[in-house]
Amino acid sequence: MQLVIPQRNRSFGALDALALIGLMGFAVARWIPIAKLIPFWGCGFRKFTGIPCPGCGLTRVADRFAHFNVLGALKANPLGTVAAALFAAAIVGSALHLAFKMPVPELVLSEKEWARARWGAFILFGLNYAWVIFAYTTLNLR
Repeated sequence: MQLVIPQRNRSFGALDALALIGLMGFAVARWIPIAKLIPFWGCGFRKFTGIPCPGCGLTRVADRFAHFNVLGALKANPLGTVAAALFAAAIVGSALHLAFKMPVPELVLSEKEWARARWGAFILFGLNYAWVIFAYTTLNLR
């Protein structure tokens, strides 16, 4: 694993694009009640099968995280909360990068490390989905 630190710059890159997407998403989640405005909003998979999909709770995560209710977001979908936190970190990092020419480090992984990262992501996804099924069927979270 190598950490490459480039020259100081203000060039728009992947981190800045993720920050812009996160900023727009948090703004919508904070000020526009999508789930209340759109009458058919909800998980079609859960309505049809009675089992929540892996993405169930992501709207609640965005809304709760945008309102600084991190514990409520964690209950809705833990991995979604981690993604929301990474978007928030991208917003802060992009602001520092664009305002002060802070270099954005690049992590370079070997093929073996990428394989481990993929397996880790797969396992985390499975554990998160198990939590979502448990929480929405047994604990009756809404």
